[in-house]
Amino acid sequence: MIKRKLIILATLASTVMFSGCTQETQNKIGRSLQNWTGTNGVLDIYMGEKLVQRYIKIDKLSTAEASDGSGVSRHYRYGYGYLDINQNYKIDAGEKKLYFEVSNYSTPYIFYDNPGSN
Repeated sequence: MIKRKLIILATLASTVMFSGCTQETQNKIGRSLQNWTGTNGVLDIYMGEKLVQRYIKIDKLSTAEASDGSGVSRHYRYGYGYLDINQNYKIDAGEKKLYFEVSNYSTPYIFYDNPGSN
């Protein structure tokens, strides 16, 4: 009975603490939980209506922040993923894990969970 009350109290305290955070703080907490649990993201990059590059097995797509300590976000996102050369959602021989950056303004891209994963 005491254990159950402690669980309820801890849950209530967490809820109150989390609801008092700003939206950006809640997003950062959510991203850190997502980074811990992992994802199986896919990044498709387009040129017009044509898919030109696909990265798979991305655990996070991060927003760059200024290095001067101002906390200002830069206008690009970055991450690591496998370049899926034949665009089959699988890591094949010769497909290596690479660092990538995409502009928030000039790069048409879509980031999503891999539809073939469970």
